[in-house]
This record gives sequence, structure tokens and C-alpha cells, in this order.
Amino acid sequence: MLHIPVLRWGEPYKSMDADKVVHFATGEVLAEVGRANGGLVERDMRHAQRARDALREIPIKDLLQMVKKAADLYTEAELPLGNGTQTPDQFARMQSATTGLPEHMTRFNMKKNHFVLNEMERILDSLTRGLDLSILSRGYGVEARGVPVSYQAQSPVLGMVLPSNSPGVHTLWLPIIPLQIGLVLKPGPQEPWTPYRMTQAFIQAGIPKQAISIYPGLGDIGAAVLAHCPRSLIFGGSATVEQYKGNPRVQAHGPGFSKILLGEDKVDQWEKYIDMMVDSVLINSGRGCINCSGIWAPRHGKKIAAALAERMGPVEPLPPEDPKAALAAFTVPGQADAINADIDKDVTEAGVHDMTAKFGKRLVKKERCDYLRPTVIYCESPEKNVAKKEFMFPFCTVVECPQEKMLGAIGPTLVCSAVTEDVKFQKALLDATHIDRLNIGPLPTIQLNWLQPHEGSIVDFLFRARAFQFDKGTIKV
Repeated sequence: MLHIPVLRWGEPYKSMDADKVVHFATGEVLAEVGRANGGLVERDMRHAQRARDALREIPIKDLLQMVKKAADLYTEAELPLGNGTQTPDQFARMQSATTGLPEHMTRFNMKKNHFVLNEMERILDSLTRGLDLSILSRGYGVEARGVPVSYQAQSPVLGMVLPSNSPGVHTLWLPIIPLQIGLVLKPGPQEPWTPYRMTQAFIQAGIPKQAISIYPGLGDIGAAVLAHCPRSLIFGGSATVEQYKGNPRVQAHGPGFSKILLGEDKVDQWEKYIDMMVDSVLINSGRGCINCSGIWAPRHGKKIAAALAERMGPVEPLPPEDPKAALAAFTVPGQADAINADIDKDVTEAGVHDMTAKFGKRLVKKERCDYLRPTVIYCESPEKNVAKKEFMFPFCTVVECPQEKMLGAIGPTLVCSAVTEDVKFQKALLDATHIDRLNIGPLPTIQLNWLQPHEGSIVDFLFRARAFQFDKGTIKV
């Protein structure tokens, strides 16, 4: 039996309790993962400063080279995993087997993580707006324009309470080690694979093992990480985001409610943009916060919804090893049933039409898992209840709304792709504070530029700029 232990500042720790990680389709036990407890996290966090101290002994430029080496190890090497080892192919299959994602999607996410690690120097240059990275390491320096500056790390480590639904979220914590900040990871119950594999790639590349801790377990571990790390990231639903709203210690990542807006000047040409819309909804099985969950148009809404339904409605579940598989399984019992019931209730409202209903049942039940087939809902107006919802499968609403009312009605939006050349509308979009990432033109919501953060800058979250002056000769710059 493969046993994966708790990792306490790089040292394996075999706990008395363990959780089994099973194949979603066969029930085969793939590994036994040690279970941490809140007291363990609390004790270990007393030594968190050692993680940052170990990393600060290595210049950032050298850490960046190590991270590049780790990128290749992550995608190509057989790496240690608990009391065994794991090849890249085994990693992709295991991740698919426990998260429900098709294997070709897990391999795509590996390539994405490799790209971020390989391009880390450019990414940090963008995130810091060209700041000399040695200034972050020392805590002070002089900018290129000759002005003294000081940046103060707000925590020696970053806590991460990770989900299981989309392995793509790991790109958010990959820049942390090169910033000389330690990592405290609480993996998702179905996705321990990436944190452990990436940690081993880092260690094999020369990064100090004492810079990383991994605490698998239940909800109490996530609470302990948030309570004892001065800075943490957490992923969850709207309730999670609301719970931590205004808390400077926690950056909460929730539903994206990402949208495509068709302007008055382009909506009559809507057929040109169908491929872009389908990709935005369907790629990665709709599991990402950057997947589109709402398409807004001033007219032709029902025709657009019908065309999307024709493209996505026939999509059926396929085995995870099938290269054509487009749907991820729901591996948590009852989750798909609850989502299906929620949608069924909403489509009874007047002015709401399920355009994919004619293609068969949405909920497909298997012996050990469930699937939800793509769903396209047409809403005659933004007031419909379902127009404000998002689900973790290929789901979208097509909402009919006059252009002048769109920005007041769309609500919080992580990614907005606005198809318009109307200068006045473009200016209003640029001024809209409830849009986090704006694309102007027919760009899929899932198309990211990794040199730009799509949900807040991790550097701004971890470092505080403060006023700084010095007498010449009193400090080395």
C-alpha cells in the first residue's frame, strides 16, 4: 500500500490516522494519506520563520533557476511519493482517478504548471511591476528612478487551503518559493498529488525541504492553517468568500461568475463567436472559475442559446482515459444530485428555458460516481434566479439584457470578455470595479496571460510597501 505521510517542514511524519484515496470509478484504493490534526499545525507554525530564513539564504536569482529545474522534474521525472515513487504517467492517471477529470485534462494542467514554473522570472517581473527582486529579499533598496523603497513581508509562510475540483489552481502558489516565502499546504481530499509531486520536484531541484509543510486532513486542518498563518489563500463557494470578506489575513477565491457580453454593435453577428463561447464554457469540463457561466446579449438570446445547446447538448460522459472525454465525474456522493435538483427548480420559473433538455437527461448516474451533461439555460431577463448562478460543470445561462443595463445587472465578475468596438461601452467596462479581469474583443474567458494576475496580485498580498529613508553611509544599498 502506498502511504503518503504528513510533511512537517520537509520531514515525513506518520500519523496514527489515515484517509484512503480511492479511484472514483472502481473503488480501488490508490493510496493511504496520513491525517494531520489542528494541534500539530499550531505547534509547527511556531517555527514558520525558519522556512523563510532558509529561503533567504539563497539569492532569488538562484531560486528562479531551481524552479526552472523543478519544472522539468515535475513533468518528466520519477519522483519520491511517500513510501514509493511516481512517474509522470502515474501522476496523471492518479489525479484523474481521484478528481474525476479526464486524463488528457490532467496532462494539460501539468503543461500549464510547467509553463508557469519555466517562465517564473518574467511572471515575477510582471507581478512586481519590474521591481529589483533583491529589494524584496533585503526588505529595502533604491528603485530605478532613484527613490528609496522598503517592502516588508507580512508572513514568513503562505497557507493554502486547496480544493479538489480543478488542479489548475496550483498555478497560484507556484511563485511563492522564489519570493522566499515558505509554503503550508492543506491538500484537497481528492487531490493530494500535485502538492506532494511539486514539493518533491522543488526539493530535488535544490530548494530547502524545510521551506514546505503539507497537512492532509479534514476541515479542522483548513481552519488551523487559516488561524495560524498570517497570510492564507482558501478556495470555496460564495459563503466562503463572504465569510472572509474584509479579512486582511485571508484571500478567498470563490466562484468566478465569468461572463461574455455581446455589445449592440456586434450581437447581430453572434454566429461568428459561437466557437469562442463554446470553448469558454466547455474546456476543462467547466470546472474553473474562469469558465464562462453567463452570456449576455441585448437580443437574439434564444437563438444563441439554441446554437450553444446544439454544440454542447449531445456531449456524453466517456471513460477518463478516452482522449475525447469532455466531462469530469462528480466523485462526492450527492453533489451532482443537489446541483441537478437546484437547476430543475429554477427552470420552472416563467421566462426560463432549458435549451439542452431535448438532448436527454442532465444527470447521468454511475455505480460509484455521477456526471452532469452540459446545460444551456435561456433567460428572458436578468431578474431570473438562475441568471446569477454558477456550477462546476459545463453550465451557462444566456441572458437577454439591453446593453445600457448590463453592467448594472451582471454582478461580480472574475473574467469578462466583452465583444464590442463601441468606445463608450468600452470606457464603461474599463471603469467597472466589479470586473476583475477584462478582455475586450472575442477572447475566450479561459484564455489567460500568466504575466497578469486574474484575481489579485499575490505580491501585493504578501508584501507591504512602506515609506523609507536613509542617511548616506548608514546602510548598504
